[in-house]
Amino acid sequence: MGERLGGFIYGTIVVLSVVIAGGKAFPHGAGHVAILVAVTTVVFWLAHVYSHAIAHSVGHDVHLSLAELRAIARKESAIIEAGVPSIAALTLGGFGVISHTAAIWLAIGLGLAVLGAQGLVFARVERLSWFATVVVVATNLGLGVLLIGLKLAVSH
Repeated sequence: MGERLGGFIYGTIVVLSVVIAGGKAFPHGAGHVAILVAVTTVVFWLAHVYSHAIAHSVGHDVHLSLAELRAIARKESAIIEAGVPSIAALTLGGFGVISHTAAIWLAIGLGLAVLGAQGLVFARVERLSWFATVVVVATNLGLGVLLIGLKLAVSH
């Protein structure tokens, strides 16, 4: 879990950014935003797998085995997995189960919830005090809130 936590945090921030930008670019297309989030997370996952594979090979002065490449791909898949809650919300909007606006805000809310949970996981693993836990969770949520503030500033 610890090795993948960075990918979840990074992936969630990427997802929130794409949801915010996609919501503006496709004002009535939650389904389009869902596809944009899915494609973006896969592209970033591929970029991370490639860069970490090259770094591993060069850093250890070895040829990369298929098993090592699979391990890197599995570890970095947290970037894709971070998008699943928001993609689910956006898909509901795409199928008309909820409105486009509700889907965008639900996707953002789920992203913030994931960031908060990630902060709690980190604090628990590190056995942080309650104050340090609050700081970590607030920092994670602060990144998400900053993105929402940017969305509101750009949208209005």
